[in-house]
Amino acid sequence: MSAEPPLDHRFPCPNCGADLRFSPQTGALTCDFCGHEEATSIIAAPDAIQELDFAAAVAKRLPDAQMEETRVSRCPNCGAEVEFDADIHATDCPFCATPVVTDTGIHRHIKPAGLIRFRVAEDAAHSALADWLKGLWFAPNGLTRYARKGRRMTGVYLPYWTFDARTRSRYRGMRGRIHRTTRRGADGKMHSDTTIRWSPASGTVARDFDDVLVLASKSLPGATVDALEPWHMSDLVPYSPDFLAGFRAEGYGIPLEDGREIARAKMDAAIQRDVRMDIGGDRQRIDAIQTQVTDVTFKHILLPLWLAAFTYGGKSYRVVVNAQTGRVTGERPYSKWKIAFAVLVALIVAGIGAYFGGR
Repeated sequence: MSAEPPLDHRFPCPNCGADLRFSPQTGALTCDFCGHEEATSIIAAPDAIQELDFAAAVAKRLPDAQMEETRVSRCPNCGAEVEFDADIHATDCPFCATPVVTDTGIHRHIKPAGLIRFRVAEDAAHSALADWLKGLWFAPNGLTRYARKGRRMTGVYLPYWTFDARTRSRYRGMRGRIHRTTRRGADGKMHSDTTIRWSPASGTVARDFDDVLVLASKSLPGATVDALEPWHMSDLVPYSPDFLAGFRAEGYGIPLEDGREIARAKMDAAIQRDVRMDIGGDRQRIDAIQTQVTDVTFKHILLPLWLAAFTYGGKSYRVVVNAQTGRVTGERPYSKWKIAFAVLVALIVAGIGAYFGGR
């Protein structure tokens, strides 16, 4: 069997021929030119999202129905995997605005199993961005005015892996109990001494992990993306190209095997917390943990972002809005004049305090 043909994320309006886009407000495909709306052919039952076997994927034994082919090129600046529709040969990278030209190759990869729809419309994202800019300390006065010029934001679906697994961990360690005693010193005063009494501890902890989230992109700094959390995974719906109408979708740039290693590190951190809770006492030492991991499954999902890129003072900045919750984070400039003024005021206040303190 051959893989499915490349998905086309463009849907022409039957009235005027313009591209339809998915509207977060109505949940329908909408034409911005003539106002035409049509319902989407979406089945939104979350239980229809299928977890895939990790071992089968690594061995390249996934069914063809779980694979797709798209035209993807890597941005030469930020490394984003920019996805192209069939009739587009060049575009700008949505993450850094660098011009990107498509190559002639077709990329076969794991199809998204689900996504979280855009809940925050572009005008609401603009409002959230404006509020975020107002709250920035030491931001240049012209920054807010610059951001109010009505520039369009780019709606992008960012790729993620999620992993499920069952774990059972045996551990060895030490349990510490704090012991306090009092004694009378040579000065005649009472003094308190604290010691920790250690005893061996061992046992077993088990945990089932569900939807351990791993970013599958290198286009945005990890700290920026982490600041957008939490994501409410209960809003996850089965993947449909209808949701991508009017938005961009980035292909995953972190392979499945590498994503699993990142997820395993998150699991290990949670298991260590479980072990410390199981050891109990006032202090804990962990000497060894042996973890058995079984039933590893995964899925490829897309999460929605609004991106705003602007140039200020000759330097480019990116701000990201979580299109599910409206949370804002990103890069920002600083006003050297404001910082210098704040330092001057602090020095003056400190000098006044020292003067009156001396008197």
